[in-house]
Amino acid sequence: MGLIKTNEEIAKMREVNQLTSTIFRILDQEVRQGVTTGDLDKIVHDYIVYELKARPAPLNYRGFPKSICTSLNHVVCHGIPDHTVLKDGDIINIDVSIEKDGFYGDTSKMYSIGKVKPFAQRLVDLTQEALYQAIRAVKPGLPLNIVGKTIQEFAHKNNLSIVREFCGHGIGTDFHEQPQVLHYYVPEDNLILKPGMIFTIEPMINLGARHIKILSDGWTAVTKDRSLSAQWEHTILITDNGCEVLTLRNDEKIF
Repeated sequence: MGLIKTNEEIAKMREVNQLTSTIFRILDQEVRQGVTTGDLDKIVHDYIVYELKARPAPLNYRGFPKSICTSLNHVVCHGIPDHTVLKDGDIINIDVSIEKDGFYGDTSKMYSIGKVKPFAQRLVDLTQEALYQAIRAVKPGLPLNIVGKTIQEFAHKNNLSIVREFCGHGIGTDFHEQPQVLHYYVPEDNLILKPGMIFTIEPMINLGARHIKILSDGWTAVTKDRSLSAQWEHTILITDNGCEVLTLRNDEKIF
């Protein structure tokens, strides 16, 4: 699919991304102390398949073995659901994405389990605010690097670091399309935003250093210094005067 979506494609993307966001209504009732990440994977898998009549996009994608990503504490992204039990004080990112009728939706959310340390909750909250500030900043006519510039300035002001190995991405009839959406500032990343572009913004922000490593499973990315990491993600559509958050949840107010 091209960089600029047609009105028909936008309507399909609006529909599939709204469906994707409803997954969190289910997770909000299920994410708690004592549940395993594998339990959450099965709950989401069954909801996507039997209720949404859709397909979990991560399942078997380049060999990924599960239907969601569960990234706990120092896991940056692509955590694989298993028998790990959620404990008091944990923070976890749950990344959900679906494919329905040939179109993709993609979003993620952080959860705080029980009583979370203030520094951990601060990281969760500031990472969400970094995403929101980037969403508020984008508009047609601006370069794409307004995303990275906004997130970098906010994160560094709050003494946090930004993971550079992963980025947001265009999305449509493919799970990952152009453009790549960097969460740090690169002057040359100056593609001009135009109405009809659809992409994700999904900053991964660390409490410690930005450096990561991939575990032996080939997927799970963790902070090298074992510091906490947080991530929030939305899929957005560039409009004539700003953007529309296609995966907006009922409990959110961004603008």
